Amino acid sequence: MTWQARINTALEERRAADALRVRRVVENGAGRFLTREGQRFCNFSSNDYLGLSQHPQVVRAWQQGAERFGVGSGGSGHVSGYTTAHQALEEALADWLGYPRALLFISGFAANQAVIAALMNKNDRIVADRLSHASLLEAASLSPAQLRRFAHNDAGQLAALLDKPCDGQQLAITEGVFSMDGDSAPLAALHEAAKRQNAWLLVDDAHGIGVMGDEGRGSAHQQNVKPELLIVTFGKGFGVSGAAVLCSESVADYLLQFARHLIYSTSMPPAQAVALSASMAIVRSAEGDERRQLLADHIRQFRRGLRSLPFHSPDSQSAIQPVIVGDNSRALALAHRLRERGIWVTAIRPPTVPSGTARLRLTLTAAHRAQDVDALLEALRVASQ
Repeated sequence: MTWQARINTALEERRAADALRVRRVVENGAGRFLTREGQRFCNFSSNDYLGLSQHPQVVRAWQQGAERFGVGSGGSGHVSGYTTAHQALEEALADWLGYPRALLFISGFAANQAVIAALMNKNDRIVADRLSHASLLEAASLSPAQLRRFAHNDAGQLAALLDKPCDGQQLAITEGVFSMDGDSAPLAALHEAAKRQNAWLLVDDAHGIGVMGDEGRGSAHQQNVKPELLIVTFGKGFGVSGAAVLCSESVADYLLQFARHLIYSTSMPPAQAVALSASMAIVRSAEGDERRQLLADHIRQFRRGLRSLPFHSPDSQSAIQPVIVGDNSRALALAHRLRERGIWVTAIRPPTVPSGTARLRLTLTAAHRAQDVDALLEALRVASQ
């Protein structure tokens, strides 16, 4: 088979299964409303859970950072790209989340890949929740360590897998809030299972940080758990982008030596770090509390309304509210009918989710209004008929 034949076959298989991914050009994809080809939609596909991506203070901070530092960092942090803006953000994050150190990364995907690749050796074992994010499972699969998966949120099976003989170190991996089902991990039970076998726990809290817990400190803090490795990302609750790894002094020093994404990638623009510092200040403030309360109100409103509709939805108390459809073509058709009513949603299909669980992944934000949630519920009711 030629290269072109291989590519054509793979694409045709995706088309035949109604699983072909496409990008749609929009004018703004993060706010309450999304505009595409002159038509405005109420946006229920954004991860901007607190509505901070367009907050005047965050926008102004980025502008001021760009005026001071320029629009790029100029190199990796090991060369010339680690500025006072990066240092200030790392120190503030570490203090806020209760860790000795924080290290910034350009994305959550990069952070997950870097940490797992740097830490794991061939005699080690990774035991990951089977529904962990693709960045975690891909890094685990590509690492020299043995990979085992435990049943979703099953601390007992995690303990059983960790109990099997292992010549090296063991790392347990989970998310704080799972990106497709919106449910939370039982972090206390998972951490206890890990500690019994001298394993470390890595928690990717991309969808919990900023949104859950006191001052938005996230899932782990809410559950009174301090994993050895906490990864937080800034493209959701913070409304910007990038990520950080929270860890001990020695682990931070180790990652600075061996995490290739840190060593060989251009660091985030310092203006972005300035914007993130402004966003964190809002997340921690009384305004942040108000936005989290407004989001919680929207979640309760949606869950109440969904009970009367003929859809299956996991019991998610997070901003992520999946509506399970099952069939790929039906999920696509349902998303299309909602867009006809001015509601922007996205059909999520395999391989992003398991086969037979195609869904609408609805996300609620503090930028929405109560009437937006009512409009969404009414559109779902009409589309289901």
